Amino acid sequence: MQVHTVESDILIVGGGMAGCGAAYEARTWGKDLKIVIAEKANIDRSGAVAMGLSAINTYLGMRWNQNTPEDFVRYVRGDLMGLVREDLVYDVARHVDSSVHLLEEWGLPIMKDASGKYLREGKWQILIHGESYKPIVAEAAKKAASEVYNRIMITHLIKDPKNSNRIAGAVGFNVRDGSFWVFKSKAVILASGGATHIFRPRSVGEGWGRTWYSPWSTGSAYALPIMAGAKMVQMEVRLVPTRFKDGYGPVGSWFLYLKSYATNSNGELYDNDREKLRAKYGKYADAKPMPTCLRNHLMIEEIKEGKNPIIMHTEKVLDTKEKEEAGWEDFLDMTVSQAMVWASQNTDPKEKWSELVPTEPYIMGSHAVNAGAWVSGPSDIAPEDYQWGWNRMTTITGLFAAGDAAGGAAHKFSSGSFAEGRIAGKSAAKFVHESKDRLPAIDDQTIERLKGEVFQPLENYEIGHTFITKGTVSPYYLYPSQGLKRLEKIMDEYAGGVSTLYTTNKVNMNRGLELLSMLKEDLPLLGAEDLHQLQRAWELNHRVLTAEAVLRHTMFREETRWPGYYYRSDFPSIDDKNWNVFVLSQFDADSRLWSFEKAPVHVLVGNEGVAP
Repeated sequence: MQVHTVESDILIVGGGMAGCGAAYEARTWGKDLKIVIAEKANIDRSGAVAMGLSAINTYLGMRWNQNTPEDFVRYVRGDLMGLVREDLVYDVARHVDSSVHLLEEWGLPIMKDASGKYLREGKWQILIHGESYKPIVAEAAKKAASEVYNRIMITHLIKDPKNSNRIAGAVGFNVRDGSFWVFKSKAVILASGGATHIFRPRSVGEGWGRTWYSPWSTGSAYALPIMAGAKMVQMEVRLVPTRFKDGYGPVGSWFLYLKSYATNSNGELYDNDREKLRAKYGKYADAKPMPTCLRNHLMIEEIKEGKNPIIMHTEKVLDTKEKEEAGWEDFLDMTVSQAMVWASQNTDPKEKWSELVPTEPYIMGSHAVNAGAWVSGPSDIAPEDYQWGWNRMTTITGLFAAGDAAGGAAHKFSSGSFAEGRIAGKSAAKFVHESKDRLPAIDDQTIERLKGEVFQPLENYEIGHTFITKGTVSPYYLYPSQGLKRLEKIMDEYAGGVSTLYTTNKVNMNRGLELLSMLKEDLPLLGAEDLHQLQRAWELNHRVLTAEAVLRHTMFREETRWPGYYYRSDFPSIDDKNWNVFVLSQFDADSRLWSFEKAPVHVLVGNEGVAP
């Protein structure tokens, strides 16, 4: 087996929007540094923006005095029911506009109105022609990086054997040729993806594999730091977006730009009933705009009452050729599958309405929720207990996080993830220059142990497949797809998935953890007949650890903080007295035990005030 060793000053794990931003900014501040990117796919078309995008969802418009960073903090805080790291949100907000201007300089076509301002579809969103969004951003990252290694799946982070809380690098394998890769680095920026297929998707059978968020986002943003012992935050906050049924087409442009509307099956408008919300959720019902999870809650209530399908009246708004073209381009730029579903079902959206559904839950740190690593904040505004080192550094020295990997800062989306990658890149370069550390050592014994662990599924299959003559059921190994279906079933039925209308309780979750522990016992027996299946095996490993974090966080928080994303039937209310706090977890890989603690939520931006 071929073994490659790469030494660097900064290793960036993941080449999506955050990873590209990190590479670009790290080079700006680290002209002399060796900056390496390791990407599971190909950086030109990887990450959540791989297929394209029809809008940039985070742009303040400060050059036209449209919004301020303080406005953005208040918006994000309201949408997340009060629980956000305001220092991180503010930090993204004050840098995101300049990042968008960079993207335009690099060639991203941004739509403009007659006055030359960016064309908005909402208070924070601007419209783009974004089919080539990712290749444009990737080009800048490739020019900035010293080396880009495509098709390398990182399976483990490594710490310095002489310092148990110091990052030393990472290991993984090439998914095309099977070579083993050892990356030794002074700093690591984790910028990999969130998690789909933790919960069973609505699309099953011939549609299995279709999800809204990227199916190749397999929880590495969470499993890697969890295994390394980093503290995590907000892992209980899963996202359940509203989408067009079957194709998972986003609804933002239809509501905000095309001014469409949704009704229940009786033709009743249901999605702004604040009186119904106020009786149960008090002050949170009056937030403007209405929190995303509460809009979901109103839809779920309609479904419970048998008033589905929920109908998006596309036929009411496509009354001009320009609007019709905008409606189709919305999906052709980023969700081609929705256009294909319409075509396959003989649906012309200007003639017939379409169904909306709440999707299965997703775990992410860059969209309307904020799971991820607990990171140090910016020195000029972060409270003392939110600072312990360089900006965006996790609780492991030298390990930084951005995008899906950094917890506590929701509503980053593509532009904010790119901006946060830039923040992490600058901080990592500063860390390398200021710490003046040697390249951390990685002992050969650790490398050999991990190499054996990484390729064990190939050996399991090689030995075990000779004992069966037909079929896929073996007493000697488990296929990754079989393990994934077990995981999805457990999380769907016991952790608040679609089949239970997002509802769970302590008894359910204890049973889920029991079943999950049995699945974990079988993971060393995963079998891979080729490198593709080896990749699937490690994606499953990452998903299972992410799922366990979700279950344990949800059990620890004894309230229903985000109704519409999930419900605890044993604690159905929002409990500000006891739970207006962050939940932090830490996993000890040696003892295999989890520990939990509460961390305070600091309000830095008042209704009239500004961040310090």
